[in-house]
Amino acid sequence: MSNCIVAQSGGPTSVINATVAGVVKGNQLNHVYDHVYGGLNGIEGILAERFVDLSDMTEEENRTLQQTPSSALGSCRYKLKRDNVEDFEKLISIMDKYDIETLFYIGGNDSMDTVAALSEYAEKNNITNKRFVGCPKTVDNDLMHTDHCPGYGSAAKFIAMTALQTWLDVNVYPASRQEVFILETMGRDAGWLAASACLSGKIDILILPEDAFDKELFLKRVKECIAEKSKCYVVVSEGARYADGTYISAGESANDLFGHAVLGGAGKALEAMILEDEAAPRCKVQDLSTAQRSHATEQSLVDRTEAYRLGMSAHMHSADGTFTGQMIGLKRRDGEQYDVEYFTIAASEVANYVKHFPKEWILPEYKGITKEAFDYLQPLIEGTPYITYKDGLPAYVEPYYMRA
Repeated sequence: MSNCIVAQSGGPTSVINATVAGVVKGNQLNHVYDHVYGGLNGIEGILAERFVDLSDMTEEENRTLQQTPSSALGSCRYKLKRDNVEDFEKLISIMDKYDIETLFYIGGNDSMDTVAALSEYAEKNNITNKRFVGCPKTVDNDLMHTDHCPGYGSAAKFIAMTALQTWLDVNVYPASRQEVFILETMGRDAGWLAASACLSGKIDILILPEDAFDKELFLKRVKECIAEKSKCYVVVSEGARYADGTYISAGESANDLFGHAVLGGAGKALEAMILEDEAAPRCKVQDLSTAQRSHATEQSLVDRTEAYRLGMSAHMHSADGTFTGQMIGLKRRDGEQYDVEYFTIAASEVANYVKHFPKEWILPEYKGITKEAFDYLQPLIEGTPYITYKDGLPAYVEPYYMRA
């Protein structure tokens, strides 16, 4: 019997570890592999032979792992380039050395590209004893073909809760105090995160990457809100942009290793516009930054459960010795009661594509989202898992990459 390895890549989510826990539990229930290794810091760590054995994980550690935020195995932004044959050869030799048959890679677009590239290399070189399986995760919810991504529901819940609570805070002052509050979310290319704030029912203006930004229309809407109720609550995605594709962000910088723009400051850019135009006398900006993907105490029960079961599904599918180059996705079942089923799709069909927030779900003049959007979003944030605490703080698994 051979071994398998599971690794994480890209930005973390609050339920990314639940998928690892699902892979481990799947093998404990159905012993397909002798050992389940954890690759520390993704492909980069595997290439450095940095592993941990997760095979005999206890029930307590498994459950605590599921409520542990960030990537317990560590992550990376390592680009596996198809023309760098040395990386592929080294990875295969390391898998041979440790008798690893299957690599489960948990990540987003770039991680699915890694799965696709490794599968292509194995097929091209007639390597039949190595398999590669993709497990989706991204708070951006921008992977094609899957109904939604594990990690998104919990981030959406945190954003909606933050919007509601900060809205209450903004409105404590009388009408004589005119004020705009701006909440900035992640979302370089897609507006799923920003749109989830509308679940609070309190958003006046919503600005998404899919809806071209019009400065004059935006300022007009701000003035209307201020005139009507003296307060205005704005939500903006970091990737919001003008019709010509230029980001409104005041903090755009160089691209990252994958060629993606590194953004930040969209909220501050809007603040500057408002104050310069005197649309309102004061503004506050709250950039959620990494908080929106790391608040595990605000996990959605639906999200965490699906992430865990996806890991088990990936393990189950891998029992088929021909299963490789595939990603496990989520499909929403028809019917009044929310439910999902797991399906498989070639990772190559997911990699390097972006699923945008549907334009038909966006109301005109930045007024929010449609009922269809609410119906899609609402089930994803339902329920709260039981969280255990230690010394008043949430219990968590010590990151494996920090252990001696």
